Amino acid sequence: MKKKIFISTGEVSGDLHGSLLSKALFDEAKKKSIDLEICGLGGERMKKEGVQILQDTTSISAIGIWEALPLILPTIRIQRRFYKLLKKYPPDCLILIDYMGPNINIGTKLKRSRINIPIYYYIAPQEWAWRVGNNSTTNLINFSDKIFAIFKQEAKFYKRRGGNVSWVGHPMLDLKKKLPSKKVSRTILKLKAEQNILLLMPASRPQELKYILPTFLKTAKKLQLRYPSLVVYIPSCRGVFDKKFRQGLEKNAIKGKVISQQDYSEFMPYIYSLTKLALCKSGTVNMELALYGIPQIIGYRVSRVTAFIAKRILNFKVRFISPVNLLLKKFIIPEFVQKNFNEEKIFYKASRLLDLKSEKVKIKKGYSHLKEELGEEGVVDRAAKEIINSIM
Repeated sequence: MKKKIFISTGEVSGDLHGSLLSKALFDEAKKKSIDLEICGLGGERMKKEGVQILQDTTSISAIGIWEALPLILPTIRIQRRFYKLLKKYPPDCLILIDYMGPNINIGTKLKRSRINIPIYYYIAPQEWAWRVGNNSTTNLINFSDKIFAIFKQEAKFYKRRGGNVSWVGHPMLDLKKKLPSKKVSRTILKLKAEQNILLLMPASRPQELKYILPTFLKTAKKLQLRYPSLVVYIPSCRGVFDKKFRQGLEKNAIKGKVISQQDYSEFMPYIYSLTKLALCKSGTVNMELALYGIPQIIGYRVSRVTAFIAKRILNFKVRFISPVNLLLKKFIIPEFVQKNFNEEKIFYKASRLLDLKSEKVKIKKGYSHLKEELGEEGVVDRAAKEIINSIM
């Protein structure tokens, strides 16, 4: 029995979640003796799992109006090609993963065209947490045959509005593994007994190299001067960022190392084991760090034009930028955004987290409440099983 699934996603995090789901889909199809083909928009991680990548969309990503302008035409061209392919070779289902703007557009267009393709949304926009303008929502419910929710609040939000929702849990639960001992980690990373890691995770989009990386590097330099035993590690989720990260360390005379995309999976468990504190942008990584109990500080900045349009014109409202804080509805993780995103403020908070046990305990106590909100392990397997059963 031959079946075909199309997946549409973008950005580095979308590629990660697409790869996890694709592997689970192939595994489930094999159990049921289904000859499965998966095609779509994504990146290298999905390709490694056997997905035929029609277009790499991990590099075509930005947050903000001003920052996204150069990407509009490339995105439109990709969308048109993808839509024509869906019409010419209709799959047994289409899975939309995150990638809000393009995926909302493709879903809406398909529904209007009356092409009979079941549409599933996995990792939907976090509309339960933010609002734009008059509090209206996207029309995701109108074109989605089923929404696979990763948060409890997300499931409740869409169910109240009439959506067909299945709460599967957060996929980061499936990635969590027992970390190696500090002794083993120091041996692998060639660090001395007194050395620990200051982890920087500043960018998955090109714009973040400009707006976020410099401030984190300046903060890291100040922290390393105060705490000489700290070694800075910057894992790179995109090969094109490696050079920028290395140049940043050299320019600021920071003792540290860049972990390439190829070495990411191998070395991250050892890095996490020795991380005293992480300085990172908002995103999926916040949840991963929280699940490992690692103290973190979140920082984010967009251009002044984007910030002005979002606040004054679009009336964009969000109380927190970290998914951990959004989920728990309180400031568990310190956040520094826009004007507050500067090295002096981050350095002060980071020093308190490194010096005061009470500060670390407060964060880890907040982390302890996450589990009940995220569900149980086996997230991608549950989603994959439902999807495969629906196309049999």
